[in-house]
Amino acid sequence: MNAVTIKDVAQAAGVSSATASRVLSGHSATSAESREKVEAAAKNLGFVPNAQARSLRSTKTDTIALLISDVRNPYFSDLAHAVEQQALEAGMMTFIGNANEDSEQQDKFLAAMLSRRVDGLIVVPQGLDEDSEHPSEMMQRIVSSGTPLVFVDRTLPQLNIPSISASSATALNEAIGELKALGHQNIAFLGGPAHASTARERHSAFDAALEANGLTTEKSLHFAGDFRAASGADGAHWVLRHQLEPTAVIIADAPMAIGALTVWREAGIRVGADLSVIAFDEVDAMLMHHPPIATISHDLHSMGRAAVTALQSVMADKEPEPQEFISQFTPRASLAQASVTPGA
Repeated sequence: MNAVTIKDVAQAAGVSSATASRVLSGHSATSAESREKVEAAAKNLGFVPNAQARSLRSTKTDTIALLISDVRNPYFSDLAHAVEQQALEAGMMTFIGNANEDSEQQDKFLAAMLSRRVDGLIVVPQGLDEDSEHPSEMMQRIVSSGTPLVFVDRTLPQLNIPSISASSATALNEAIGELKALGHQNIAFLGGPAHASTARERHSAFDAALEANGLTTEKSLHFAGDFRAASGADGAHWVLRHQLEPTAVIIADAPMAIGALTVWREAGIRVGADLSVIAFDEVDAMLMHHPPIATISHDLHSMGRAAVTALQSVMADKEPEPQEFISQFTPRASLAQASVTPGA
């Protein structure tokens, strides 16, 4: 029989894991009602406190930890900068870790931060364990420990954790509408890995935008990459070989776009003439490209600051609502009338 965790107590009491942890550790910042519910649930469930986990929460360190997906991705560098600056203003230092789009590397960082007694965690979660429908054991341990935790950019639907994310539905609808007005019918999508919530959201929003604009959703026009430049390059070759000969492509993040644009340049494909291109993430590489690339961008400054504010709320025994920022579509010279197909 599995041991009863703080998460079990919290669910039985109808409060957050952070609230349950504070009650059971004797923290003063809890209401009388919360204490009564949690203490009753703990007694009914026969909860035995984890002395090690409780000791980790006993001392305030004025430090937080931020885990991003890939330190090489300028999107996450900008997000990390926003978080670090907001935390500094709040009097907290930030440990920044790189998951490298890998759950195992994520878990090593989380374990290290738990042992260093950080006051809270802001995490871009790396998805589920391989061949599993559940978050990693380390992620579940973090939740059960009651360590204040906020997700940013990505979420894990299996866990009820405060989150800061972005919605691309409106921007993708505008982008598809622009491409349709330019005569594009076969629009390819170079997406990210299925384990990432952002990849799933962008893919579903892409399909919905096609439907909203009266275009056919063609599953064969979706390429699944991994948010890295090499998979973008693979996707670019796939576009050139595709039987439907797409005349426009939307790419799910900047590193994949960089990989794809490099391949098309070497193949003599003229972006903005032979092939129209839209990329997620407005980073310098997209603006410096000739011609500049149309983008779907996110307010990373606001997202980063909101993540710190949400974490402070959790640390103060509050339960912040999820926040979803609306992404923006910016058309540029990488878009043109549909004419010659890229494989021609």
